Amino acid sequence: MSLRELVVLGTSSAVPTRHRNHNGYLLRWDGQGFLFDPGEGTQRQMLHAGVGSHDITWICVTHFHGDHCLGVPGIVQRIARDGVAHQVQAAYPAGGETYWRRLRHASSFADTSVIAERPLSGPVAAFEAGPVTLTARPLSHPVESYGYRLDEPDGRRMLPELLAERGIGGPSVGELQRTGTATAPDGSVVHLADCSEPRPGQSAAFIMDTRLCEGAFALAEGVDLLIIESTFLSSEARLAEEYGHLTAAQAGRIAAESGARSLVLTHFSERYDAGDGPRFLEEAHGSFDGDVVLAHDLMRVPVPRRDHGTSHRRARSQAAKASSPS
Repeated sequence: MSLRELVVLGTSSAVPTRHRNHNGYLLRWDGQGFLFDPGEGTQRQMLHAGVGSHDITWICVTHFHGDHCLGVPGIVQRIARDGVAHQVQAAYPAGGETYWRRLRHASSFADTSVIAERPLSGPVAAFEAGPVTLTARPLSHPVESYGYRLDEPDGRRMLPELLAERGIGGPSVGELQRTGTATAPDGSVVHLADCSEPRPGQSAAFIMDTRLCEGAFALAEGVDLLIIESTFLSSEARLAEEYGHLTAAQAGRIAAESGARSLVLTHFSERYDAGDGPRFLEEAHGSFDGDVVLAHDLMRVPVPRRDHGTSHRRARSQAAKASSPS
């Protein structure tokens, strides 16, 4: 059975707290492992979460502020020490190449050759990443920053009752899926569309440190799981704008107008404590009526199963965008 889940390794912003580690998020997807923004302490958090270096196939850095990248040296060295043999792709903003080099070679160790670098530039970058396409788009932050999105290709769902009507069963079902046609017992040719319906692929987006911007809405469009920063509450909206961050209310707005299904709030300022959690949820729910998860360290969040409403959600999101003020 495929495994698609978010393993939360850290949820604080600029500095860790007693209860929240620096950033770190491992999105596990059908044998692939996308490690987003490994902050300081990520290597140890992975041990607590029961995941290891062999689970990582991509390292995705949004930008080079310390809380999003100071864990890179430990992760790289652990990959080398554990003898990871598969290739590990590393995506990061091209403008931060100097910082990447410093982190990648931060100390003396027995190096590894498995890390393949994929610096990001331009308005959009896309990579084939196993069962999904990984797309990156620029965000709005004081330093160059990119958000990420994963998309599974659309497929088709076989309908047993229609297969039975046409006498298609056993190996013929596999033939129908592989080639698009199969021969029924009566000699007629059955097409894939006769016994199936469209099945939208699952998707997820990862959006850190940004103001409201076009890139954030594009990344979140119609996703099943939206992991997004909500550094501040609305009472600090001016501070959020100044430093290039979102409030919980703005995160909810992005989810609502983009037609996301499930929202994970994270990257909380150290000024807030556990008692402020309900306020973040309330603000996000002010505009978003879907599921909202308040992230905490070491929690696991499954990617919601696809449903038949994806196309309708996308249509609603387009209508919301057309009617909302910029």
